[in-house]
Amino acid sequence: MRSPAPASSASRASSLGNSRRAAAPLAAAAAFLLMGAAPSPPPWSTLFGGPFELTDHRGRTVTDRSFRGRFMLIYFGYTHCPDLCPTNLLAITEALEAIGPGPAARIRPLFVTVDPVRDTADVLGEYMGHFHPSFLALRGDGIRTRRILKAYRVHRRKVVGRDAPPDDYLIDHATLTYLVGPDGSFLTLFPHDTTADRMAAALLRHLGGDAP
Repeated sequence: MRSPAPASSASRASSLGNSRRAAAPLAAAAAFLLMGAAPSPPPWSTLFGGPFELTDHRGRTVTDRSFRGRFMLIYFGYTHCPDLCPTNLLAITEALEAIGPGPAARIRPLFVTVDPVRDTADVLGEYMGHFHPSFLALRGDGIRTRRILKAYRVHRRKVVGRDAPPDDYLIDHATLTYLVGPDGSFLTLFPHDTTADRMAAALLRHLGGDAP
């Protein structure tokens, strides 16, 4: 497996700050999920997810219904991400390898870009070559991107360093991985830094199988 290409100097310099900011959405998500004081909390399956229409890195239009009958393992990020995205995408890759080809064939891992301006189909296709071969990268125009981000409660914020050129920026974004069932209902999520072994065990529980 090839290692992802290194980030730009400006991105590397801001990596630490980006990592610290990533803790905020995790805390917010945890608080949202643990609304024990609410008299009638919403059903677990309705917290995240919804219909979407995007284009994969091969140029095909796909919707949420394109993946019915398979589990979706969804991560939101961008190709210029200096550390968080590669870390989580590698964890997904290793988890799918750990559960074996049979169970893994029932899961479609999806990488949804939060930076469609820079993440063209060609850029996404090259980036996906670093990770599990079943990965599909998805992108959309402004409206479609905002729609799926809202459905999964994913925040994003453009961060431009002082004196950096306009196209050299970071995006502060949520770092959760979402598992969606074959019927399109949300099942669970994995925080940043979830180990591949822990993710693999959870995937097998939802698949109803045992480790190979």
